[in-house]
Amino acid sequence: MLERVIEVWPELVLALGQTGVMLIVAIPLAILLGTPLGILLYSIGPNGLKPKPRLHRILDGLVNVIRSFPFLILLIAIIPITRFIVGTSIGTAAVIVPLSINAIPYFARFVEQNLTQLGGGVVEAARSMGASRAQIVRDVLLVEARPALVSSITIMTVSFISYSAMAGLVGGGGIGDFAIRYGYYRYDTQLMIVAIVLMVVLVQVVQISGSRLSRHLDKRH
Repeated sequence: MLERVIEVWPELVLALGQTGVMLIVAIPLAILLGTPLGILLYSIGPNGLKPKPRLHRILDGLVNVIRSFPFLILLIAIIPITRFIVGTSIGTAAVIVPLSINAIPYFARFVEQNLTQLGGGVVEAARSMGASRAQIVRDVLLVEARPALVSSITIMTVSFISYSAMAGLVGGGGIGDFAIRYGYYRYDTQLMIVAIVLMVVLVQVVQISGSRLSRHLDKRH
């Protein structure tokens, strides 16, 4: 097995790099755009800072629709949009588009749930001290929800590692593409096992790091 790994080492390193690029772009985009969307969903929700039931139903429905799409179907369905944005429908850059589109509402729902779980007592205490809505969100809710948000980012990252692997089915690059080309098309079981082990290690590193950071931010520990 070692000889086979050495033989394909450059391709393996390239595949790891492609998976890393997908996550390094898609996850920050999800946080950057999903956080304000999640705050909005919370704020206009039934127990939010400024409930707007009709608008909440519309946004909630849109988020549910996008999240309900299986990633592989979304990947294929938005090929025209992907081609318009990045100029191609294959490769690592092309996969980042559907990954980001899927990740934004995914994380927005996490944000909404994390803020909702804090309860109304925190908000009322901030209001009694004269805090504005923006101050409540920025200085109270997001601060109190940090451990939960870090856990949510960890869960999302782990999920999207598997999504990035599925991108290999359409030539998206990454570890999934490597596993399919060598393990499926060439029946090379050894390299398939290597790809699986790398995926497991990557997931474990992300999970352990995220869990430790979440515990560090949690004031209750």
